[in-house]
Amino acid sequence: MNIYDFTVKAQDGSEVSLEQYKGKVLVIVNTATGCGFTPQYSELQDLYELHQKDGLEILDFPCNQFNEQAPGSDDEIHSFCTGRYGITFPQFSKVEVNGENASPLYQYLTGNTTFSGFGKGPMSLILKPIVKKMDKDYKNNGNIKWNFTKIVIDRNGNIAARFEPTESLDALKAKVEELL
Repeated sequence: MNIYDFTVKAQDGSEVSLEQYKGKVLVIVNTATGCGFTPQYSELQDLYELHQKDGLEILDFPCNQFNEQAPGSDDEIHSFCTGRYGITFPQFSKVEVNGENASPLYQYLTGNTTFSGFGKGPMSLILKPIVKKMDKDYKNNGNIKWNFTKIVIDRNGNIAARFEPTESLDALKAKVEELL
């Protein structure tokens, strides 16, 4: 099984087979419009503009599971993201990324990645106690911990890396460029 075995719901409600992204490097990211990490949309858009021609696709999955930071309908979220951040990468319908209602795609991603920590920056100091309150065993499972967790998929549909929201987008860029 790999990423191409999944079908997801587009922002407009249509079904999309991830097989259409075969041969591309993917960054799959769960996002939120009202989060301290929301400005990462700008950096993700810059990365997309730089490397889309080289075979990069960023797949955006809004998620309201973390302090309800992605309120609104799919259309409202899309309007916010395109209007405020000018995103042009594909945006999908809102999903759950953890728990019994997690989308099959995210069940696969969290079942095949591990959490490597938040690092030592100021945002990690803020996140650690919040996440620990939500999941006492957070250090020992692959669950998504917060908005803007990025999972990189290689051109063959295999998981290549996972980046927590507190990690530098320079590290993400370097991994993407390595795979391109």
